[in-house]
Amino acid sequence: MTHRSTEAALPASTVAGQPALARLRARATAISARGVLATAQHTLTVFGISALALITLLMFRPDLGKQMTHSLFPLPMAEAQAVEAPALSALMAAPAAVQTAAVKTAPLSKEEKALLGTKKQQQWVTDWLSKRYRVANDATNMLVSTAYLTAREIKLDPLLILAVMAIESGLNPFAESPVGAQGLMQVMSKIHHERFQEMGGVQAALNPVANIRVGSLILKDYVTRGGSVEAGLKTYVGAANFATDSGYGSRVLAEYRRLKQVSTGQNVPTRTPVMAANTPAPNKTVAQESGSLTINVASSNEIAGL
Repeated sequence: MTHRSTEAALPASTVAGQPALARLRARATAISARGVLATAQHTLTVFGISALALITLLMFRPDLGKQMTHSLFPLPMAEAQAVEAPALSALMAAPAAVQTAAVKTAPLSKEEKALLGTKKQQQWVTDWLSKRYRVANDATNMLVSTAYLTAREIKLDPLLILAVMAIESGLNPFAESPVGAQGLMQVMSKIHHERFQEMGGVQAALNPVANIRVGSLILKDYVTRGGSVEAGLKTYVGAANFATDSGYGSRVLAEYRRLKQVSTGQNVPTRTPVMAANTPAPNKTVAQESGSLTINVASSNEIAGL
């Protein structure tokens, strides 16, 4: 009897507990739903703040927007090739080629042939300068080619131009002095700014082609006005109003003499020390008697173009 009453009581307790279980399940579902909504709300808030921050950043940095656009939507291959940067050799050779285009079509005169020399001579000069100043051969070749083309155009010995470049900067196109001289030929761009106007302004002073051309024109002008290579070099180094040029002219002419020997195929040591800065410039009488390189009007025909 007792056993049957217990069995009858079990279903009743089970039924009584079902509403509580349902309520617990409903409560858990509600909590889960609120958690999902809260998470979604927080996520949207973060995205919203990030979007506002990005928009604000792009307002102040429009260049970043362009970069993002190019990253997300790259240009077609054809357009990308159209804006590809040219090689350094093409960049350096282009201005000289444009400036001498008219000259190239005309037959070479005897003087122009002397100024340009032969490919073999240019190669000898390139190899020697590359070793002496520890500059890559390809870079030295571009500098030498530019010097020869400029020399032909303005009628000035390319070896003199290269000698000045060597003494002034050691063939470093980015050399700058404390007083403002810049580039291969250490041109005072602030003083000669008008000469750079047709080449893009004074910012072109560190462009090798522009620097060689402007420096060569200045050198040619000083030599012409001074009446001799020595006087021209003295003015070029800024010592026109001083008694001496502290040996600058002698150093340039000594380097010119070495380059002259190199261009004829002679074996010239690349480790020959440069003359000291305080070495006095030779006077005209000694230079004439010793048969050394031109430093006066009477013997200036030894340097091509003068």
